[in-house]
Amino acid sequence: MSSDTPPALYAPQEPIFPRKVKGFFRTFKWWIMAVTLGIYYLTPWLRWDRGPSLPDQAVLIDMANRRFYFFWIEIWSHEFYFVAGLLIMAGLGLFLFTSALGRVWCGYACPQTVWTDLFILVERWIEGDRNARVRLWNSKWTLRKWRLRLTKWFVWLLIAVATGGAWVFYFADAPTLLANLLIFSAHPAAYLTIAILTATTFVFGGFMREQVCIYMCPWPRIQAAMMDPDTITVAYREWRGEDRKNSEAVKAGAPQGDCIDCMACVNVCPVGIDIRDGQQMECITCALCIDACDDVMARIGKPRGLIDYIALSDEEAERAGAAPKKLMSHILRPRTMLYTAVWMLIGVGLVYALFVRSDIEMTVSPVRNPTYVLQSDGSIRNIYDVRLRNKLGEEREFHLSLTSDENLRIELGGRDNLLSFTAPADTTVLQRVYVTARPQEPAASLARTDLRLWVEDLGNEDKASQSTIFNGRESK
Repeated sequence: MSSDTPPALYAPQEPIFPRKVKGFFRTFKWWIMAVTLGIYYLTPWLRWDRGPSLPDQAVLIDMANRRFYFFWIEIWSHEFYFVAGLLIMAGLGLFLFTSALGRVWCGYACPQTVWTDLFILVERWIEGDRNARVRLWNSKWTLRKWRLRLTKWFVWLLIAVATGGAWVFYFADAPTLLANLLIFSAHPAAYLTIAILTATTFVFGGFMREQVCIYMCPWPRIQAAMMDPDTITVAYREWRGEDRKNSEAVKAGAPQGDCIDCMACVNVCPVGIDIRDGQQMECITCALCIDACDDVMARIGKPRGLIDYIALSDEEAERAGAAPKKLMSHILRPRTMLYTAVWMLIGVGLVYALFVRSDIEMTVSPVRNPTYVLQSDGSIRNIYDVRLRNKLGEEREFHLSLTSDENLRIELGGRDNLLSFTAPADTTVLQRVYVTARPQEPAASLARTDLRLWVEDLGNEDKASQSTIFNGRESK
């Protein structure tokens, strides 16, 4: 039957009150939460000595000076390919883990999952477990309900403020910025950033929760292309659990499966779905339903694994009573091995590029207005701007020279016939350079003469060079 009414694109949110559960996967999630939140909140406060002229914050995104510091690694703005490479590796890693183990990122390490878990933990501490929270939700707004709600929201707000505050510490010296924030002398951008992240954390983690995963995040819709029947994911062994204890078939005399229809798997689910209904876009594979079901199976004397991490391709074998394939047989297949190979190739390339890069770099820009300068003695002068990057953490002295098939002279602007200059630590120095050809030299009359400018670190003899062109009178 056709209908003129289009299907709804959004379902109104129904309140979800996940029950407390204990088990291996819940404990594993607690550890991941502690580690990830610890890294996020504490990293800006780690110190790393880079010398007197450089910041001592271990991880710092210095937007003013266009640098990224990560412990002993310093990335300049023109080296953004390192960041691009890391982002590509992160994307490939997400593809790899999804192809092998389903939505493990969503279930364990996604910021939305981690902060939602934290907010639910606070909610459980203040309002009680599932049944107490359901009763409170359905009760009238009494003084007690207002007290519990305001206390919960206040703690949520403190967590949200800490979240936004920790983020801005990655972009400036953390102790200095904290002091400026407390005396209200920090840049307005810092306060605006904290306000935005506070609001989003408070709303997303406290109120929207599963709505963010279902409607705002694109990954649930992309994951289908990453998964196949050999992907290990959370699923219900329907061939073992059905028919359920309270089903009409069992009441009519059919053999009962292992599922006693206790609803424990549904009551602990943070997105409110029933895993027994099959694979669903909303499922984040957090595995809490596994812990809940295993606990019930242990109490009724049944083997664990009614709900488990399984591959759907094993269904036929398990229905027949055969053992499923080994875990590594599912993980090590052409798709995952290809992802791993590409991921490792990019990683090795980035590490190689990191270790072979020079501590000094130079760029040469000819000044072409005018193309050349005719001196009073008939010699031809070209002017160049040399930019030298001293990536070392100390002031260094550099010597400039040139090589060419023709006889050319080099001078440094403002150096009184000296060819050496000093570059401060971790800075870019602009040096004006003059190259001259005497009137009798061929280069003075040739349209172009190839030359190469060299810069040498007098401390460790590192060198950098760049080729350029000398223009004579015929260039016009």
